[in-house]
Amino acid sequence: MGIKSDSWIRRMAQAHQMIAPFEPGQVRRQDGNPIVSYGTSSYGYDVRCANEFKIFTNINSSVVDPKAFDEGSFVDVQSDVCIIPPNSFALARTVEYFRIPRDVLTICLGKSTYARCGIIVNVTPLEPEWEGHVTLEFSNTTPLPAKIYANEGVAQMLFLGADEVCETSYKDRSGKYQGQTGVVVPRT
Repeated sequence: MGIKSDSWIRRMAQAHQMIAPFEPGQVRRQDGNPIVSYGTSSYGYDVRCANEFKIFTNINSSVVDPKAFDEGSFVDVQSDVCIIPPNSFALARTVEYFRIPRDVLTICLGKSTYARCGIIVNVTPLEPEWEGHVTLEFSNTTPLPAKIYANEGVAQMLFLGADEVCETSYKDRSGKYQGQTGVVVPRT
């Protein structure tokens, strides 16, 4: 298994719409202002966060249960920034839509700009033949409010090529998050 390079990422995005919309280089400025970068890097792709957020709140004193998650525990926000309360989290989604090849596993890691502020990005692996907008979870580990910027880089996708093609892909088993759009909460 090997990690895929920038030239492979560009080829797959252009020929197979693996990432859409796709940025072939690194964008570091918008309208002349510095931003948290996004686009193709040496061995990965830096994704952007869309402007749709679900901010966790416990106003209903709910129990956090992955088998029966109470959607009333979220406040929906559409904005260019998201303020995450101290010691809380928010869900968002990528601007980019992904179509993962059958012989590739994709791992997501947070960008250092956010990690150095105590903001952790968590995403489960994108399995072979999964497609959709990626749901992003931002944890604010600090005792202060934390800010996330929409339409700027938030995490990096790494593409790992398999030594052989899997017998059963995410698409083959009709995974519950296949083709997701928008910010998707836990499904059972």
